[in-house]
Amino acid sequence: MPLIYIVEDDRNIREIQHYALKNSGFDVQGFECGRELYQALEQKIPNLILLDIMLPEEDGLEILARLRNQSATARIPIIMVTAKSTELDKVKGLDLGADDYMTKPFGIMELISRVKALLRRTRSLAEASLLTSGCIEVDREKRSVTVDRIPCELTFKEFELLRMLLVNQGIVLSREKIMEQIWGFDYEGESRTVDMHIKTLRQKLGKGGSDIKTVRNVGYVLKHD
Repeated sequence: MPLIYIVEDDRNIREIQHYALKNSGFDVQGFECGRELYQALEQKIPNLILLDIMLPEEDGLEILARLRNQSATARIPIIMVTAKSTELDKVKGLDLGADDYMTKPFGIMELISRVKALLRRTRSLAEASLLTSGCIEVDREKRSVTVDRIPCELTFKEFELLRMLLVNQGIVLSREKIMEQIWGFDYEGESRTVDMHIKTLRQKLGKGGSDIKTVRNVGYVLKHD
């Protein structure tokens, strides 16, 4: 059964979430802070994390950033849970890589529904080995790319960039988001690096390169017309 980690310092809320998820068929473990979470992650990687923002020692946004910056935890589905309700708080969490966002108070049925929906979405993406857009085909397992069935040789970064665009088809990705995902938080280069890689990628993809659209002052989106 799917394993879910709950990071919530309020014991009552944590126990309610734990009980509801357990009764819905999930294996659940709860933690009060990031330190306890990190110790558990060294033993086992969960299928999903419910992460509160207002935590002692290290807040949820800091924990989220750390998880997304480490290869072992970068792809764990994460739902941010917080009492804060301003748009800025939500944007911060989503920009740092959160997959969903819930504001307290919320119903248990909504929690279960959100968890199941996110698990379905991430599972379907993981199972999709072949990603396509128009004449572009990417085999993630073989790490191969073809355009009109003709092999296209890409560098490691170019492949990861194309894969990210394909997985997020129709979604505008900011340069900052691309930098975080492909180059990592510690990369000291400028966002111009993304532009140069996009330019080269478009050239190598030939006519398929036109599927990569520039969104002025924001970033890029992969969209087949």
